[in-house]
Amino acid sequence: MESNKVTDILKQAIIMENRGKSLYGKVAEQTQSEDVRKIFDIMAKEEQLHIEFLSKQYVSYQKSGKFDKLELQKSEGEDAIANMILSEKVKKDISGAGFEAAAISAAIDMETKSIEVYAARALETTDANEKELYDWLANWEKGHHKMLIELNKELTEKVWYDNNFWPF
Repeated sequence: MESNKVTDILKQAIIMENRGKSLYGKVAEQTQSEDVRKIFDIMAKEEQLHIEFLSKQYVSYQKSGKFDKLELQKSEGEDAIANMILSEKVKKDISGAGFEAAAISAAIDMETKSIEVYAARALETTDANEKELYDWLANWEKGHHKMLIELNKELTEKVWYDNNFWPF
């Protein structure tokens, strides 16, 4: 694999993670709900972990043409985040047509793009450490994606119910 392609993928990944961190941080800053703030703060911190992982790999690859073997771990508190995101209080605090809901929709798109980039790169590479890194990142983003999709679905149904969009 050409060095340029590898570093370009890493740079693109770092940019995507920074954008996610910025979005999540801005939502945390703007929301009026403490519970919603906690969720988006946690997600922004997770994106920062991704940035750090990717940055270390970028430096390693630039210096040696190889990826460092990383001790990749499951996101701490992933189940706690899912429970927090899907709690009735959070769903009540988020207006299905408000700022937070719009941010959730944008975040779904960002997570989808991240998953696509990481999964594609994991399939392309012949470097075992690089493959492991991108598989791990894709799976971590899939966790975020799944939670956001579920929350978006429930918020949409709430809007439908509140506006009598149901056919019954």
